[in-house]
Amino acid sequence: MNPIQGRRFDIDWLRLLTICCVYLFHCARFFDEYGWHVKNVQSNFGMTVFVNTFAQWIMPTFFILSGLATYYGLNIKRGGGGYLWIRFKRLMIPFIFAVFTMIPLQVYYERVSHSQFVGSFIDFFPHYYDGFYGFGGNFAWMGLHLWYLLFLFVFTLLTFPLFAFLKKPEGQHIIVLLADFLTKPGMILLLFLFTAAIDFGFMPNSLLGLRDMGGWNLLTYLLLYIYGYIFAGDDRFKNTIQEHRRIALTFVLVTVSLLYYWMAVIGTPSAGYNSSYLIFTLLRCLNSWSIVVTLLGFGSKYLNFSNNLLKYATELILPFYILHQTIIITIGFYVVQWNISIGIKYLFISTSSLVIIMLLYELLIKRIDVLRLLFGLKMKIE
Repeated sequence: MNPIQGRRFDIDWLRLLTICCVYLFHCARFFDEYGWHVKNVQSNFGMTVFVNTFAQWIMPTFFILSGLATYYGLNIKRGGGGYLWIRFKRLMIPFIFAVFTMIPLQVYYERVSHSQFVGSFIDFFPHYYDGFYGFGGNFAWMGLHLWYLLFLFVFTLLTFPLFAFLKKPEGQHIIVLLADFLTKPGMILLLFLFTAAIDFGFMPNSLLGLRDMGGWNLLTYLLLYIYGYIFAGDDRFKNTIQEHRRIALTFVLVTVSLLYYWMAVIGTPSAGYNSSYLIFTLLRCLNSWSIVVTLLGFGSKYLNFSNNLLKYATELILPFYILHQTIIITIGFYVVQWNISIGIKYLFISTSSLVIIMLLYELLIKRIDVLRLLFGLKMKIE
C-alpha cells in the first residue's frame, strides 16, 4: 500500500464548491414546485430542475468528503475519548447552540408564511418548545438544515470502532485488499449498486427509507461516509477515480438525460417493489454516484493546491453553513412578497444574504473566542 501523505487540498476545494452549491440550492427553494419553509406564490420550472439536479449529488458529496476528512483527522494514538471530544466540539456544540438560537427564526417564518401563527417572533418564541417539529410541534430537534451536523456526529459514534480498526496494520491490510479489487477497470463505478440496493430496499415511506433530509436516506449517507474513509486509506483509490473521471462524466450526461426524459414523458414511477421503480432507482443512483466520481476525479487532478482564498474559506465553511439558511429564510420571507420577477428575487436574496453572512463572520464570529467555539472553530486562546 502507498498511503496518501500530506493534506488533500482537493478535498478542501470540493467542500468549498459544495457549500456554495448548497447556498444557491437553498436560495432556489422559495421558487421550486415542492414544499418548503417559505414559498413564493408562483413556482418556476427552471428552479425546479435546478433543485432536482443539485439534490442528486450535494449531500452524497458532503458525506463522502466527510469520510475522507475523517481518515486524515483520526489519530488513534490520541485515543477514542480525545477524538470524540474534538468531534463533539466541532459538530454538536454549534448544533445545540443553533437549535436554541437561530433555528427558532426559521420555524417562526415557516409558521407565519403557512398561516399557522400570527404575531411577532417574541410572541412565538415560547411556542417554539410546543411539541417536536415533524410531529405536529415546533421544536426543531434535528436542527432543520443542520441535521447534517447531528447525523455526522451519530455516524462518528457508530463508525469509530470500525475506523479505529482500519487505522491499525490489520485494518490497513483489509483496505489494501479492497483496493486490489476496486481499482480494477470499471469496478469503482459499480459501487453505485450498493447505494441502489439501499435505496430500493428501503422505500421512501418506510422509517429507514425517509428522504426528507437532502433527498437520500440516512443509510445511504452512512455507506458513503464509510466509502470516503476507505478511499483515503490507499492512494490507488485516488488514482483510479482520476482515471475514471471522464467515463463517469459520460455516465452523468447519459443518465441525467434518461431521467429527465423519463420524468417528462412517462412520469416519475410510484415507489414500490416493481421493475419500473427498480430501473428508475438504478438510473438515479448511477447518476448520483457518477457525479460524485466525476467531482472527486477532476478535483484530485486539478485542485490539489492551496492559495489565500482556500486558506480563508477553509475556516469560513462551517460558520457559513450554520448561518446561511436562517439568513436566507429571514430575508426571503419578505422578498417573496414583492411584486417583481422571480429572477430579481433570487438575485436579491442570494446577494443580500451573502453580504450579511460575511459581515457576521468578519465582524463577530472570527474575532470573538466564545463565538468561535459556538460556530465550531478553534478558539484563539487554545
